[in-house]
Order: sequence, then C-alpha cells, then structure tokens
Amino acid sequence: IQQAKVLTRYLKALFKSLLRELLCHLTMKNLFFSMVFMVSLIFFLANVSEAAIACGTVDAKAAACVGFATGKAPTPTSACCSGLQQLAQSVKTVDDKKAICRCLKAGAKSLGVQDRFLSKIPSACGIKVGFPVSTATNCETIH
Repeated sequence: IQQAKVLTRYLKALFKSLLRELLCHLTMKNLFFSMVFMVSLIFFLANVSEAAIACGTVDAKAAACVGFATGKAPTPTSACCSGLQQLAQSVKTVDDKKAICRCLKAGAKSLGVQDRFLSKIPSACGIKVGFPVSTATNCETIH
C-alpha cells in the first residue's frame, strides 16, 4: 500500500518534470508526439491504483465483533454485522479483499480471537466473503 503511494508520488513528480522540459524545448514538429506522450502518461497515472482499504478503517468497522470473536459475547452484535457489511460493500478489487484480510489477521492475533467463533460471523451476519474466515487464512491467495 505504502509502495503504491510512493510510486504514485514519484510518477507525478516525473510527469511534472517532463512536462516542464518538454515545454522548454518544444518545436512544432514534436508537438504531436509530445501531446501523445503526455496524454498516455495522464491515462497511466489515472489508472495507478490508489491504496487499498486502510487498517484503521477495517479496525473501526470490525471493532464491535471482538466480543463475539473472543468468546465473550453469545452472538455478534448488530454493530458488528453493520460494520462488516459496510466493509464488504467497500470492496472494489481483489487488493481490497487482501488488505482487509491482512488487517483482520493482524488484529485477531493481538486480541485473542478464536477461530471457532470467528468462522461463524459471516453466516451470522449474512455476509458472503468468498474465502474461509480463519486466523490461518492465507490472505495472498484470495481472489
């Protein structure tokens, strides 16, 4: 995620530098090729994916699930289900799914989440996730 932000900043700085250089040395003969290059670069920059969903967002949406996931509450709360449904709706790409998975796994380790409760949350909340919900899930194999 951080690498994507750094790459985006670098490419934007490179684009600005190239644009300044082109404008200083532009001739009519090269105008067409320069414009094609700039338009191509703009489309490339527009398609560079932004950072996936941040762990702070994931943690905030999933916080209400901790009681059930640790075995301290008998059922997931409505706030838990609501937060997870909002997370599910925010998924736009596979990278979003992977990011959410990584964030949840990191939080689960530190909070003492138990798989036997964690695995029940999607069905209890009526959410389809498309992969096994477990602290052992390999987030990088999600598709």
